[in-house]
Amino acid sequence: MTSTSTPPGLTRFNTLEEHAAYTALREACAATAWAKRLLAARPYATSEDLYAASDAAMAELTAADLDEAMAGHPPIGRPKPGDPTSAREQSGMAGASDALRTEMLKLNLAYQERFGHVFLICATGRTGEQMRDALRERIGNPPEREREIVRTELGKINRIRLARLVEED
Repeated sequence: MTSTSTPPGLTRFNTLEEHAAYTALREACAATAWAKRLLAARPYATSEDLYAASDAAMAELTAADLDEAMAGHPPIGRPKPGDPTSAREQSGMAGASDALRTEMLKLNLAYQERFGHVFLICATGRTGEQMRDALRERIGNPPEREREIVRTELGKINRIRLARLVEED
């Protein structure tokens, strides 16, 4: 039964055929374990229930699951060609100067060399300078601390992407 408080997009997500729902979840987050856990918990009564399930699934991801999730994200300043989601999320870099783009490229490469994965930040609403400053700050973190920051940032990204999935008509 659909209540008046259930967004039409959540009702649609709850009733999607399993493969289509799984595909939609994998577009939000590339971690298979996360997507399977959210899929198994359908239907969701509210969007908040879905977000809480996402947070719980994020907390349980293994190191390999996190690697899989991060592999779905392009470096900051280089959104995937033809991918409106990464372009929208990284829009703070759209008007960045050549100097900022060059610095981000260098910092991204140094970060990747240090940690073995892409620098991941919830870029929505951040300027290029804010992302650069965060990268500068985080590159000095111990690897264990950085992994937990990445987990937190992924959780924020997943919530934004899930909201787009279930709160739009």
